[in-house]
Order: sequence, then C-alpha cells, then structure tokens
Amino acid sequence: MRLWICIALLCTVLCASAERPAFVRGMIRRGQFIRDAVGGAKDMYRAYRDMREANYKGADKYFHARGNYDAARRGPGGAWAARVISDAREHWQSSVSGRGAEDTRADQEANAWGRRGGDPNRYRPKGLPRKY
Repeated sequence: MRLWICIALLCTVLCASAERPAFVRGMIRRGQFIRDAVGGAKDMYRAYRDMREANYKGADKYFHARGNYDAARRGPGGAWAARVISDAREHWQSSVSGRGAEDTRADQEANAWGRRGGDPNRYRPKGLPRKY
C-alpha cells in the first residue's frame, strides 16, 4: 500500500512540475545543496580524524585549512557546512581549551583561507608525513 502512495505522490509532483520547470530546478538545487553539505561535513570529519591520527605538533592549522578547502570545493552546501562546523568548534574550543583568543583567531584565519580556495599547504608544517 505504501509503495502505491509513494508512486502516486511522485506522479503528482512530476505532473505538476512539468507545468512549472522552475519548481523542479529549485528541488534539484536544494537536493544538491544538501548533498554538498553532507559531503562537506564528511570532509571536515576526515580532516579532524587525520589530525588526531597524525598527532603532529603545529599541524592543526593545516588540517583546519584542508578540511575547509575540501568541503568548500563541493559547492555552496559544502562551504556552508564547513563554516558552521568550524565556527561551532572554535566557539566550543575557545571556552574550554584555555589557549586564548589569539589561537582561535589563527584557527579561524586558516578556516577562512581553506574555504576561499587557498592552498592548505600554506599551513603545512615541515616533517608532516606525506600521507596527510
């Protein structure tokens, strides 16, 4: 029964959208934004996971820039996810880490650099394994 309801709804949407192509384009754009945002969140997590695995002194700015860079390359949804995740992380970290405003500012600079398409290797420390 549920299958028939889904098919009927799909047919209704497709028939209605045939008369309104802008509706379909809007749905496709929203779907792409969501896919980009999910992919961007995965990129951010992968950079975080790599940063924790590498455990390399002075490499955090590189991983910040790389995560934001990878996410933003996906499109507006990826850039949005990178900004939201970066801002939330920095807000949380600045309240518990005790590293101060200067460290937060530097992290946010690396985040913004990556989101703008800047090469993350600008922040890559010497000796960081090529794996990353």
